[in-house]
Amino acid sequence: MIEIHCPSDADTRAAARRLAALCRPGDVIVLNGSLGAGKTAFAGGLAEGLGVDEPVTSPTFVLMRTYRSGFLPFFHVDAYRLGSIGEFEDLTAIESAEEGVVVIEWGGAVAVALPKDRLEVELTRNADESRTIRFHPAGTWTTRQLKEIES
Repeated sequence: MIEIHCPSDADTRAAARRLAALCRPGDVIVLNGSLGAGKTAFAGGLAEGLGVDEPVTSPTFVLMRTYRSGFLPFFHVDAYRLGSIGEFEDLTAIESAEEGVVVIEWGGAVAVALPKDRLEVELTRNADESRTIRFHPAGTWTTRQLKEIES
């Protein structure tokens, strides 16, 4: 596990941009944390790092947004409003990841349907409004240089 401290929203986005350098087609990244913890800010920073040139907004009501303007297609999923694993599977998010990177907010809700090869990112908002971000790699993520995110 890697843990970093981000004093501001800009630092959260910057950490995600650094993570983008380690991403490959087929990657699944799961974001967990309470409301306001910075999941969407992190997703936006990751998309920026992948070269997405449009604003990344929360997919809460549409469930999945697709961005194709970057170096890799970027699929942004919000599992918060899903009623079942079947609804998640109907989105074909994991299949989409084969050609790009999929980021799933509230991914703990659909963990049983996710591949074992994934990066879990836990975001916590601290009392001083800073964030603590913990990276839990599994599968091929354990061989990647996650220490580079700490810079």
